[in-house]
Amino acid sequence: MGKFLSDFKEFALKGNVVDMAVGVIVGGAFGKIVSSLVNDIIMPVFSLITGGAGYSNLKYVIREASPATAEGAAAVEEVAINYGTFIMNIVDFVIIAFSIFVAIRLAMKLKKKVAEEPAPAPATPPEPTKEEVLLTEIRDLLKEQKK
Repeated sequence: MGKFLSDFKEFALKGNVVDMAVGVIVGGAFGKIVSSLVNDIIMPVFSLITGGAGYSNLKYVIREASPATAEGAAAVEEVAINYGTFIMNIVDFVIIAFSIFVAIRLAMKLKKKVAEEPAPAPATPPEPTKEEVLLTEIRDLLKEQKK
């Protein structure tokens, strides 16, 4: 049990997992913003353009609803294909997919730009000072005398 907990702690505290969790939270919030944009701004404008009452009301009714009868028959709910809601969800998806595409494309351009930057040239060693030159000559002379 101790190994399991230590493995989980190691997994949970990795940078990638934390980054992913932040991404999921931000993505959820972004999804709500996009849904609001579609439901509250885009679709009402489309409804005005098309003269409809709203896309959320668009549906194909397969079976009408019927109330409960006095003879004891239970109420029957309406069975319908809500294609207006489906259209709104498609618009949500397209906006989110396009946003992710743009973000990934920008990230790839930045990554490519960083990869294309030339590596800094190796620094050339500075010229030796006069003292170093003199010491080198003295060292060479001492080597010659020992031979």
